[in-house]
Amino acid sequence: MKRRKIIIIGAAGRDFHNFNTRFRDDETSEVVAFTAAQIPNIDDRKYPALLAGRLYPNGIPIYAESELSDLIKRFEVDECIFSYSDVPYTHVMKLSAIVNAAGASFCMLGPKDTQIRSSKPIVSVCAVRTGSGKSQTSRKIVQMLMRRGLKVVAIRHPMPYGDLVAQRVQRYAEIADLARYRCTIEEMEEYEPHIARGNVIYSGVDYGAILAEAEKEADVILWDGGNNDFCFYVPDLLITVADPLRAGDEISFYPGEMNLRMAQVVIINKIDSASPEQIQTVRNNIAKVNPKATIIDAVSPISVDRPERIHGKRVLCVEDGPTLTHGMMKFGAGIVAAQRFQAAQIVDPRPYLSGELAKTFETYPDIGMLLPAMGYSERQIQDLERTINATDCDTVIIATPIDLTRIIHVNKPTVRVGYELQEIGSPNLDEVLDAFCTSKGL
Repeated sequence: MKRRKIIIIGAAGRDFHNFNTRFRDDETSEVVAFTAAQIPNIDDRKYPALLAGRLYPNGIPIYAESELSDLIKRFEVDECIFSYSDVPYTHVMKLSAIVNAAGASFCMLGPKDTQIRSSKPIVSVCAVRTGSGKSQTSRKIVQMLMRRGLKVVAIRHPMPYGDLVAQRVQRYAEIADLARYRCTIEEMEEYEPHIARGNVIYSGVDYGAILAEAEKEADVILWDGGNNDFCFYVPDLLITVADPLRAGDEISFYPGEMNLRMAQVVIINKIDSASPEQIQTVRNNIAKVNPKATIIDAVSPISVDRPERIHGKRVLCVEDGPTLTHGMMKFGAGIVAAQRFQAAQIVDPRPYLSGELAKTFETYPDIGMLLPAMGYSERQIQDLERTINATDCDTVIIATPIDLTRIIHVNKPTVRVGYELQEIGSPNLDEVLDAFCTSKGL
């Protein structure tokens, strides 16, 4: 029987998971290629044979998404599977038009084809957009469950940008593991806060194998979703974080609206920063698409270690990279700190950009006067260090989840900005988790 030829359109995350769960052992389909977008320098490599399985002894090539139309014609492709996240509906349909115009069908796989069932209870934390506050929500839930005497293991959405075989199953329990797995800055930002709080976090490529390892040491597994993707596992409790600073995105981005519609609990974060009109827009949209959801109001107050270094100073604000790039946020915790502690000026880093950071601003020209902490490679980390040190400012405000001075040398005074989730009133996470634990006999 002729196998149906497939291209998986991805960004080094859900694309590999979709292949592993839907296509790896399917003798009726042949995945002829992956394409890559969003993350720099993840094309021009292979999904290796050791991960791809018996049907793919030579592995599967990965190309740039810009080649998609030509690839469909070259390989006589029948169907393309869209497999990445945090994109507006117009972007999804533009790709659909490219695929259909080249002669192939366009598809998005849903939970039945891709979610894996666990023998342990799963709490899933997802979001409607990158930068909504999912990470601090995940950290808080882990701590709350641990205080109940439960062994909690977190599993993080994939970020496999290096050696895919070596990254098949990764277990992080101490800071030294970050160096052992040669983590990017983006990975460190997600893993280090969990490690610092004393809990184990898994990540990697093969999420069936990852789950099997996590189940060996967990009473409860927390899915720490990334990039507003939906959960890789069948969740027992699905919590979705919404961001009123980008009101309306919760029903116009893929797959953020899925997360909103499926959620049992929706956290409206940042209500102290958003306008009443923005908050009401989010409430109205939740009521339209998921009226049965429990709604929790929350803030993410900032903490600053040396506010005197901000007052009256010219400051450079370094923020979380993905939040500023495909997350499209116009400001973050660094800007909030600069305004709250009366900085004299927020310095524009663009005249001082070095190397690949200049390319980042070309790709995402709306970033503005913030500096994204890009660090997907050693070269990018070096370019970040050069840019920060070249910028004419008095103080560097580091508003990333990790201390950048641990991995780069900064030649001027720095300030660390932190942020944690804080619920307002009732209902709250304690009430939600009490009900969850009771229902699962925990």
